Amino acid sequence: MPASPRTLVVMRHAKAEQAGPTDFERELAERGRQDGAAAGGWLAARGIVPDVALVSAATRTQQTFTAVAQGAQWTLEPTLDRGLYAADPDTALDLVRSLDDDVSTVVVIGHNPTMAYLATMLDDGEGDPDAAIGVTGGFPTSALAVFAYDGTWGELAAGSARVTAYHVGRA
Repeated sequence: MPASPRTLVVMRHAKAEQAGPTDFERELAERGRQDGAAAGGWLAARGIVPDVALVSAATRTQQTFTAVAQGAQWTLEPTLDRGLYAADPDTALDLVRSLDDDVSTVVVIGHNPTMAYLATMLDDGEGDPDAAIGVTGGFPTSALAVFAYDGTWGELAAGSARVTAYHVGRA
C-alpha cells in the first residue's frame, strides 16, 4: 500500500547577530526575528502545519523556530537536536528517515551549508521549476524549500522528493 503524500520543509535559520559568547550561542538579530515571523506567515498561508519540527539546538535556530511558529500560529514544541548544529546532509537526512510513518509533515531548521545541500540533494527534478531554481540559486538566511514526498520516511533518499515551493522569509 503506498504511503500518503508527505510534506518536508527544509529551512535555514534566520539572520543572526555576528557575535555571541560562542557560535552555538549566537542570537537572532531583530531582522531575523521579523524574517522568521514572515516565513511562518508564508507557510501558514499555504496551509503547512507540521506534526514534527526537527530543530538544531543552537540558540539562533531555536529562536528561528519560535519566530516561525509565532508567524504561523503553530503551538507545536520543537524536537531539539544538538547534532543538527554540525550535521552533514546525510546526517540530517537520517534524522528525517527516523520519523514515525504517522508523521505527515515535518519542518527541519538548521544551518548552512547543510540545509542548502539537503534541499538540493532531495530534489528529484520533477517539481516546480521556479522553486528548483531558487533552491539551487542560493539558500540565504530564512530560506525554505517545501517538498512533496510519496514514500515512507525511512525510504527518503537523494532525488526522491519534488520541490513544490521555495521562499525567503523577509519582513
